Amino acid sequence: MRGRLPAARGTASMSLNPADFALFVVPFLMAVVFHEWAHGYVAKQLGDNTASLLGRLTLNPLAHIDPVGTIALPAILMMTGAPFLFGWAKPVPIAFHQLRNPRRDMVLVAVAGPAMNLALAFVSAAALWLVVHTSGGNADVSGFRIAEPVAKMCERSVMLNVVLAVFNMLPIPPLDGGRVAVGLLPRELAHGVAQLEPYGFMIVMVLLATHMIDFVLGPAVSGILHVLQRIFF
Repeated sequence: MRGRLPAARGTASMSLNPADFALFVVPFLMAVVFHEWAHGYVAKQLGDNTASLLGRLTLNPLAHIDPVGTIALPAILMMTGAPFLFGWAKPVPIAFHQLRNPRRDMVLVAVAGPAMNLALAFVSAAALWLVVHTSGGNADVSGFRIAEPVAKMCERSVMLNVVLAVFNMLPIPPLDGGRVAVGLLPRELAHGVAQLEPYGFMIVMVLLATHMIDFVLGPAVSGILHVLQRIFF
């Protein structure tokens, strides 16, 4: 068992195969569900109770699963050996006009999701350190070695959460970074960025297909992983 975090290669850099599916599902669901829950929780604290009223302020994955983004697309990418993994949950509904200070609070609500992913990456790295340094790879329960699969799950959780945090902070609406840009830029520039929202998904797909997104994600993901590596290993 390695006492190291996964190195960043390409966009997601996990080199998954079908045999890894079980070790991927739990960290992926946690990453996207906690991300959306964080948006709803912060919105509620700032005056918008929409997510709670619609039953979306919950950590139950069934309330957040998107058939395409949470199940089909990640499975296809993994089964085909794609160099990146990408997915999403159903966005938590936010009524920005109900926020006490819509322009400022929109930024706080948007940042909450990526911040949660970074927190999960930190916790996963700490859990990996704990598994490596307490079991030595020899933890047995009824003859089943659990240390190595748990460590692999922690590694995948670190990478998934770091990638999702960085990816979602791209300044392209409707990604969280686009919301942040609209909230922080001068109103005229913010209006221009907001006009990109109908085309945001198409822009993201083009960036992914052409690997142009690697120039942004690669250095940022590698930098965060390096910090976690220095802290824990």
